[in-house]
Formats: sequence, C-alpha cells, structure tokens
Amino acid sequence: MTVKYLLASLVVGLSASVFAAPELPRHADLDLKTARLLADTAMSNCIGTVSVLDRGGNLLVTLRGDGVGPHNTAASQRKAYTALSTKTPTRLFAERARSNPETANLNTLGELLLLGGGIPLFAANELVGAMGVAGSGGGEQDEICAIKAAEKTGLATTRSQ
Repeated sequence: MTVKYLLASLVVGLSASVFAAPELPRHADLDLKTARLLADTAMSNCIGTVSVLDRGGNLLVTLRGDGVGPHNTAASQRKAYTALSTKTPTRLFAERARSNPETANLNTLGELLLLGGGIPLFAANELVGAMGVAGSGGGEQDEICAIKAAEKTGLATTRSQ
C-alpha cells in the first residue's frame, strides 16, 4: 500500500510541475552597458541632455552636457517616454497630433512631450527601449543626434519588416 501511495504521489507531483510552468515569451532587454553606449555616443554627436529608458519605461541613464539648462533633463526623459509609449519618433508623432483635431489634447498629458528628439529603439522587430535628447539646438537637431547614436550602436528606430 505504501509503495502504491508513493508512486501515485510521485506521478501527481510530476504531472503538476508540467502544468505549473507556462511557456512565457522571451524579450530582448536593453541593458545598462548598451544604454551608456547610446548616451555616450549621442553626447559625442551633440551637446545636450540624453536619457535612455528600457522597454518598461524605467530610466537607465541620463547625461547632461556642460552648460545645458536643467529643464532639459525632464524634457529628455519625457521625449524618451513619449517615443516608447507610442513606438514612434516624437517629431513624427507631434506632426501627426497637430494635423488631427482628435489628438489635439495629447499635449495635456503630463508624461508626453510632443517635441522632436525622442526615438523608440528596436532590436529587429522588438521594442527594447527609447532615447530622448533635449537641448542640442531644437527638436530636429535633437532627433538627428539620437538617430545617429542608435545607428552607431546597431539599433533601429522602426520595426524591421
């Protein structure tokens, strides 16, 4: 009787462990080393403030260039957050929002910043994070700085098809 009970318990225990561990999706993560490389590369292209977020919107790194105004720290983080949450470069997103009356109120959301300089970061077709640049001379210049840094580190600003 004891052997049967032991075998039955073993079978139940093993079968439960098969069902207890679901197959979860694996995601690429933007790590601190890559975030620092992105920020350093951006700062070598322009003087401003750079912020890099991971896929969950967590701040990995912020660098502010000498003489750059302190308001650019928050601006770079908000640009990165906007790019991450919309999966769209912020300059393009701002243009779309201005041309569509239904999206005119997006600028009232405190987390979003509808100015150029924020880009999503993709590894192949997977969103891994975002970068925002502020204070380098305007939205277009901020965006160019961010795009150059992403390209030099092998990340894309759009999903690969």
